[in-house]
Amino acid sequence: MSALADLPLLASGKVREMYERPDRTLLIVASDRISTYDVVHPTPIPDKGSVLTGLSVFWFEQSIAEIVPNHLISATEGLPDAARGRGMIVRKLSMLPVECVVRGYLSGSGWKDYQATGSISGVVLPAGLCESDRLPEPIFTPTTKANVGHDEAIDFDGVVALVGDRALAQRLGEKSIAVYEAAAEHARARGIILADTKFEFGLDEHGQLTLGDEVCTPDSSRFWPAEQYEPGRPQPSFDKQFVRDWASSTGWDRTPPAPAIPPDVVARTREKYVEAYERICGEPFGEWLRRTGA
Repeated sequence: MSALADLPLLASGKVREMYERPDRTLLIVASDRISTYDVVHPTPIPDKGSVLTGLSVFWFEQSIAEIVPNHLISATEGLPDAARGRGMIVRKLSMLPVECVVRGYLSGSGWKDYQATGSISGVVLPAGLCESDRLPEPIFTPTTKANVGHDEAIDFDGVVALVGDRALAQRLGEKSIAVYEAAAEHARARGIILADTKFEFGLDEHGQLTLGDEVCTPDSSRFWPAEQYEPGRPQPSFDKQFVRDWASSTGWDRTPPAPAIPPDVVARTREKYVEAYERICGEPFGEWLRRTGA
């Protein structure tokens, strides 16, 4: 990343660095770091950053662009060599303090909440559902966006309190579900179930609601192979749930430092990420690297 040293570093997260460009746009670069339970492991997953960026760009350029504007300017022109394949030049947004989670299937923390209360984020669900069941319709189950620690589930009124505008909160839910439905339909046609995902939105300089961050990647979503789908149990996945399951099996207590990931888990995780890219985008992963000059 030394080639980026001449750009001001605005933020460094678990996975991405954000730099400010001279024209006041941003350069977002995805690394190969991987985190589970909000802790970064010391072992990178080769090509992970390029997969995340390539998939996000694919979605930003698909029909979801007709649903809501997004922040992408370019992933091929004007990038430093060190960021090619992993970087996106994007518009600067005033990000909203909400994680916009949409669930089409009952899994993860949503399954736990349903078992305890019969609802998720204030949305009451039918009785008798099983783990991994498809929901009658996708639901908006937002969370807080924690700077430290874990995000907390909130209901719609919690979103209103965070963004300060009921109409804006309503639009967040509507646009989140619409983007999820479009992406889920595309993924399903390619043999992947998009079980759930999260979006982040901001307001541009004109106050227009705009989709930012990443979109429907293995880091932000649960991807299941459709041919192996069977309700009533956890599903095999293309996302970092594979690493979560391994981390849980080690006896790690989910506090820093995270354990190093063994080579076989690293290799299998990379395979899963690359396969997700190739199924969804309909091209070899190497084509993305070639197109961006990585």
